[in-house]
Amino acid sequence: MISALNRLVSLVEEHLGEELDVHALARELGTTEYHLRRMFSSLAGMPLSEYVRRRRMTVAAADVVRGADDLLSIAVRHGYGSAEAFGRAFRAVHGAGPGDVRRDGGPLRTQPQLRFRLTVEGSIPMDTRIVERPAFRLIGHATRVPLIYQGVNPHIQRHIAALPQEEHQRLKDLSDAEPGGLLQVTDDIDPDAPEGTELTYLHGVAVSQETPQPGDLDAIEVRAGMWAVFRTSGPYPQALQTAWAATATEWFPSNPWRLRPGPSIVAVLERAADFSSATCELWMPVEPA
Repeated sequence: MISALNRLVSLVEEHLGEELDVHALARELGTTEYHLRRMFSSLAGMPLSEYVRRRRMTVAAADVVRGADDLLSIAVRHGYGSAEAFGRAFRAVHGAGPGDVRRDGGPLRTQPQLRFRLTVEGSIPMDTRIVERPAFRLIGHATRVPLIYQGVNPHIQRHIAALPQEEHQRLKDLSDAEPGGLLQVTDDIDPDAPEGTELTYLHGVAVSQETPQPGDLDAIEVRAGMWAVFRTSGPYPQALQTAWAATATEWFPSNPWRLRPGPSIVAVLERAADFSSATCELWMPVEPA
């Protein structure tokens, strides 16, 4: 995976002024575009699309400052069809338009070329198991929320708090498949996964495909496949979020599995009365790499 990401970075440099065919590269490297984009954004801390834009504008800034070509020629060279579109992208990265930078010599914000390296420390043992599950259904109450990487997501908190107390017990009673109990489900996540991107959050349970679905509940159909299940214990939600990040930085680069499209599921096995700490299982859909 690390080798694939570095090949991706090299390809970005070779084709900065062209549309990047990530799907073709992923196929050439024996992985999927979905997994490649998810791993890139997790490890780089930014979506691939944002990295490409920053690198384009870093190189384009040198052309702007030199002043040898007009701005439209520079825009076309770096993959933009108009000076206006180029100017918007340039300002978003550098905080000033190309005309201002040409006149004043700055400000400029440089995006260095990334290089991925794997450091194996073994400092965080990961309690993991691989399970195979038939197709099942997730049912409950769904909403759209922004992605937040650190701390409690207040949008999710409000969604859960708005449900009547008896509704939680009703959902528990409907659960008849693994993972068991009340679940925290995230779905429809952009493969680049920038913070703030909207996703679907479902507070609900897993049921078999044969189980009748109450008409007032939302549903997510989950296809059959393999799952990596990570067990975490400690302060909530910090321990869970640390384990989630470690799947990208440690587990996937070191194991012959890759993410496949599908929901991520958190099952809370035990928790303190005030939810300050918890033991959880994080279920992530995977396939052989």
